[in-house]
Parts: sequence; structure tokens; C-alpha cells
Amino acid sequence: MAENTRELLTNSIFRRNPIALLVLGICSALAVTGQMATAFVMAICVTLVTAFSSLIISIVRFQIPSSVRIGIQITVIATLVIAVDQILKAFYFDLAKQLSIYVGLIITNCIVMGRAEGFAMSNPPVASFADGFGNGLGYGFILIVVSFIRELFGSGSIFGLEIMPLTTDGGWYLRNGLLILPASAFFLIALIIWMLRTVDPSQQEKD
Repeated sequence: MAENTRELLTNSIFRRNPIALLVLGICSALAVTGQMATAFVMAICVTLVTAFSSLIISIVRFQIPSSVRIGIQITVIATLVIAVDQILKAFYFDLAKQLSIYVGLIITNCIVMGRAEGFAMSNPPVASFADGFGNGLGYGFILIVVSFIRELFGSGSIFGLEIMPLTTDGGWYLRNGLLILPASAFFLIALIIWMLRTVDPSQQEKD
């Protein structure tokens, strides 16, 4: 049975989360979750690109020859990514520098390409937009959760605001050095996968 718009938005957060359950987009989750500010901006960027690329591709899907569909999809996605990157550099230059090449790499993000090829090419525009937006929200959900834990316990702050004064600055909190390292995101994502599949056993892999 086809999902309605609400289900397309919500199911991608918990039931088929692109990072936690489909294991897509892991690289950026490791790279940008050290601080909540960068994770939040990256989540917005991916959500917008995924939603609008799915919408555009769905609108023109009947005019796209099958032999060049991947090239057309990449062109649409790349155009949106360039626009997002230029907006960031124009209005939020410091954040753009922190995100470095990772905004540009949205072009090759498996989530964006996967929704364009797997959903937008065979579904109407409104449903495709909702599916893309929902997958972006699912991606952002994991980034925010992981970055919250890493920044709070790794740096004692949230969005750069000091919450727990560090001993290095005369405070009382001895930060967890492991959470500063990108590898810690692997452990946190694994924990989230375990929690989601424990809460909903139907998502566990069958033998």
C-alpha cells in the first residue's frame, strides 16, 4: 500500500532512517558531528538538496531518457549543491569554512542519489518532495543526536555555549577525549541502531 505524505515524512526518521537503518551517508556523519552548529547546518543543506532534487527530477522524469538518467540526476543535484554552497559562503562564511569540502560532497551522498533514482523517478512530485524531505529529516535527526552527545561530553558545550566548565579552563568537568575523535561517531551510531531495532524488532535483519 502506498504511503501518504505524513508517512513519507515520518517513516524515514525512525522506521527506515537512512543512516541508522539503511547505513547511508555515514562519512559526513563522522566528519561534521563534532559540533552541533556544523551538524545542524549540514542537516539543513542535505534536507533541502534531497527534497528539491527529488521534486525536480520527479517533475521531468518522463522527459529523461533512460540511458542518461543518472547524468541528469547528478546535474540537478550538483546545481542545487553549488547554490547551497554559495549561499553559505555569502552569509555564513565561518560555518562554510568549518564544513569545508563536505557540502560539495553532498553531490555524491548516497541518500540524495538513492531517493532520486529509487523514488523520484517513479513517483509524482508531491510524494517525491515529501520522501526527500523526510529522508533529510532522518539524516538530520542522527546528526543532531550524535553531535549533541559528542559536543556536550567531548567539549562541555552545546552550539558553542559552555554548559560544563572544563578543567582545562579552571572548571569541574574532565572532558571525554574519545568523543572529540570522529571515530566516536561510529560507536554512537551503532548504539542508535541497536536502540531502534530493539524498540522495533521488525527492523532487525532476518536470517
